Amino acid sequence: MTYTYDTPTLTDMDEVEEAGFEEVDAGNTVWRFDRAFLTSRWTCIWGRGCLGILDEPAEHLGQGCCSVGAELGSEDEARLLSALAACLDPERFEHHGEAAEGGIFRDEKRNATRVVDGACIFLNRPGFAGGAGCALHVAAVDAGEPPHHWKPSVCWQLPLKVDWEERPDGVEVATVRRWTRADWGAEGETMAWCCTEGERAYVGERPVVESLGAELEALVGTPVHLELSRRLSPP
Repeated sequence: MTYTYDTPTLTDMDEVEEAGFEEVDAGNTVWRFDRAFLTSRWTCIWGRGCLGILDEPAEHLGQGCCSVGAELGSEDEARLLSALAACLDPERFEHHGEAAEGGIFRDEKRNATRVVDGACIFLNRPGFAGGAGCALHVAAVDAGEPPHHWKPSVCWQLPLKVDWEERPDGVEVATVRRWTRADWGAEGETMAWCCTEGERAYVGERPVVESLGAELEALVGTPVHLELSRRLSPP
């Protein structure tokens, strides 16, 4: 695909800026980015004050947003996850026994990971000798690879969300924004905390467009990411 970066007309630009979005025209897809969030200092504070997504604040559980199984985007993703799980070092995967015995998926549909003892089967709990946190993340770091190459897409994309809409002319409009409480559905109504709300997680050293640069590039492609970075990164 050939990417072009057309400058919107004055009217269109006014509408984009008024809505708070940065727009990059990539031909068959027009990308719209939540400027305020991507230039904010949001950062994941898992293990550093994250309150989790349960009905009550539960920082001590160290579950973050892993209290539910990860929804998988495709059968290809399920196959990759299954292959990776089989290769994980048991010393770095707390629930390897449960995985070997009952599998890693919620059911035969293979479209979500299993929940074990109240959280995703891949979540190593606080105090685990092999390292707390996502076993896939830990293993990717051990292998010297980007964690988003190993983790389910919904996991590495958070807190970024893409809304897709097709225009009458066939061009797709993709809006990249922060997740909100409403995006969690009914669960969001009872969550004690949502990390993109308030100020608790807005303590990063770099803007999101830089700190989540690898994830953004994987999400939108290198040409669009480079143009976005050129526009939004601090001088």
